[in-house]
Amino acid sequence: MTIKNAGWNPRTEALGRRRFLQGSAAVAAVTVLWRPQGAEAAEELNILVWCDHADRKLLEPFEKMKDAQINVKDYEGTGTALAVIEQSAPGDWDVFVVDSPDAPRVARLGLLAELSDDDVPWTDMFPQFREAPHTYVDGKLYAVPEKFGYYGIAYNKDKVDPADMAKADVMWNEKYKGRMAVYDYYFPIIQMVALTMNIVPAEISLENLPGIREKLLAMKPNVALVGDIVGVQNALVTGDADLIVGGAEYSVSGLMTDNPEFDWVISDAGGLIWSQGLAVFADSRKKDLATDFVKYVISPEGQARLATSDCYWAMPTNAKAPLTDAQKKILRWDQQQGFIARSYPSFISEADLDVAMLDIWNEFLQA
Repeated sequence: MTIKNAGWNPRTEALGRRRFLQGSAAVAAVTVLWRPQGAEAAEELNILVWCDHADRKLLEPFEKMKDAQINVKDYEGTGTALAVIEQSAPGDWDVFVVDSPDAPRVARLGLLAELSDDDVPWTDMFPQFREAPHTYVDGKLYAVPEKFGYYGIAYNKDKVDPADMAKADVMWNEKYKGRMAVYDYYFPIIQMVALTMNIVPAEISLENLPGIREKLLAMKPNVALVGDIVGVQNALVTGDADLIVGGAEYSVSGLMTDNPEFDWVISDAGGLIWSQGLAVFADSRKKDLATDFVKYVISPEGQARLATSDCYWAMPTNAKAPLTDAQKKILRWDQQQGFIARSYPSFISEADLDVAMLDIWNEFLQA
């Protein structure tokens, strides 16, 4: 498969939330998931996804139902995925998981098949994800929203004042000097800082970026470390940090059962939403099976398994997902309407703005 005139700026392709989840395995060869010796599947499905979709509890029911074998390759950023696709033959891949804001770009490259609205349980979804803006291109559906969450504050409630954690000024609160870990991803952190200044993500510009830079640099005295998710999680577990800026359900939900002192919240200045979509490749030779997989993942049962993947937890877009009361409590299920109402989707910046944001982030790292 050849991608022509992709127009993808490699500097904009930061690794994002998932880079910690599989480490070097994210760029390994396709992993053929375990199947009992001697058992032969009628069909195989090749999926290029994030690690939460490699969970056996998600895949095994579909394999049994369809007598299929699912071959998984996970990746760590849309740019990485495009490189994999470019090096693959047409038809090598069937299903794709993509950052929702990237879906229109990928669709315009001709890589995604149009999906039918009739296959999507839109009425079962949280209202804000019905007709989600990143799922359609020129009125055609290309990616189904399947999972979402937030960038906020994760913390050890035994070591901080929980009342402080949702306040917009917590990142500059002198009480937490030297006690903060910061997720090393410039895009959400800069947007979080902007929100505290009443600048919504879509309004960040080259003109107001200097003020955001000043505010970002003012946070540095409170910072004990800047690291990937494994690094900041470990800092929380070991006590080297008491809160994570940029953390939320995806960073601590899987730890909270064994570590009830951990918690997370979004800012009263407004939350920042990330979301992911599920798509079918345009040149898949198994579009029917691929579409059936999409329909399975967005079914209530598939959504419950995806939401609580061993890789990372987050909210399902299907409000009928049968999560337990304990799982819903961890994911703040009952608070979602309020969270979504005062949150903003993470945006994709133009190349010049993105370069400027990355330069500011490097300055922050070196300060």
